[in-house]
Amino acid sequence: MKHLGMQTASTNICERMGHSQELSEFKRGTVIGCHLFNKSICKISLLLNIPWSTISDIITKWKQLGTAATKPRTGRPRKMTERGQRMRKRSVHRSHQLSAESIAKDLQTLCGLQISTTAVCRGLHVLGWLSSCIQALYHQEQCKASDAVV
Repeated sequence: MKHLGMQTASTNICERMGHSQELSEFKRGTVIGCHLFNKSICKISLLLNIPWSTISDIITKWKQLGTAATKPRTGRPRKMTERGQRMRKRSVHRSHQLSAESIAKDLQTLCGLQISTTAVCRGLHVLGWLSSCIQALYHQEQCKASDAVV
């Protein structure tokens, strides 16, 4: 941490990035390049402000697989971001009488998410907040979907 008067600025990349982001291909290539020029893991870590464990993982992966590129993730990507989930939770806490349609519209206007009322109901059900009103709407949409299939 560098001290800037009363404030502190973090220089560690993991503290700035959070745990969900990955290093860019350029950074990974830089790590491999430094390793090829016989730089130690500690020196690479200090030079690039990346934790030594990340440096070690990149080098190990490169030695085993011949590439440092990240593999594509399995499964379908989530439609609703963490921000959208927090907003959905807040809107339900504010008013328990909101319909799934109004929650979906709020998320569309505030987050720019194109999310269906079914997805909102499913998320509320997972959180344990599926009221009888929302259950009825969810049941209607399930019936419409099953009628469309037949």
